[in-house]
Amino acid sequence: MWRVTASDHESRKGRRVTPRQAARVGARAVGDWVGHSPGTHIWLLVLAVTSGVIAVVSPGVRNFLLHHNSSNLVQLRDHPIRVLFVSALWIESPSGFLIYGVFFELIHAPAERWLGTWRWLLAVGIAHVGATLVSQQAVRLGIQYERLPKSMAHTVDIGVSYGLAGVIGILAYLVPRPWRWGYVVLVTGFFGWSVVNGRTFTDLGHFTALVLGFACYALTPTARSRRPRRPGGPPSSGGSRPWLRAGQRPGGGRLAVRSREVGLLGFEAGT
Repeated sequence: MWRVTASDHESRKGRRVTPRQAARVGARAVGDWVGHSPGTHIWLLVLAVTSGVIAVVSPGVRNFLLHHNSSNLVQLRDHPIRVLFVSALWIESPSGFLIYGVFFELIHAPAERWLGTWRWLLAVGIAHVGATLVSQQAVRLGIQYERLPKSMAHTVDIGVSYGLAGVIGILAYLVPRPWRWGYVVLVTGFFGWSVVNGRTFTDLGHFTALVLGFACYALTPTARSRRPRRPGGPPSSGGSRPWLRAGQRPGGGRLAVRSREVGLLGFEAGT
């Protein structure tokens, strides 16, 4: 029979994690998470500020801010560059900030860590700008053919949902096979049903952003790893051996170099 001695008890007691140590580990994990997805959290911080402003100002000021920063037809005609940018920095209802915070941590932050900040930002920009232009073009045609009232030219069109939908699309390439195709069917069905059922310009914008996200495959690490290497160029991953001159072995002999043909549209499991 095993007996626990006093020394065993003391050693176990010594291995216990104190609240201070746990807090230190937690703070380190949070710092690592934020440090590897800075764009997501800077964007979230800006949204916190603008949502706070919307929450405390008078209804008249609130209405002015939302319309002034909206990417509707009137603002796109007069200030296209400005509103395409600032419309992604506001949300119409401050009460929705918390749920957007959850979406940012579950969708944007993992995508930024996977793609890198600049490629993630490019994907978000493509989805946000492309979906805005397509949806507002639909509004313009609706007004032109008298399917929508002329007041829709002044509608409030702000928010971060187009960028989220685009990142949901590009995240398909992070899902390994065969689950990737189920994921694509699921999200396409969700956003497609919203277009058929809701038939609003926002629903069309979300679906457009999703498709644009699917089209951003070239930004993914998977696509970059499948690019053919130039003959005689340095290998994609570093090593401890010094670089060799093109076409030579370490001993001075000739080395035949063959380029690989890689399908640019091929898919492979995400990393």
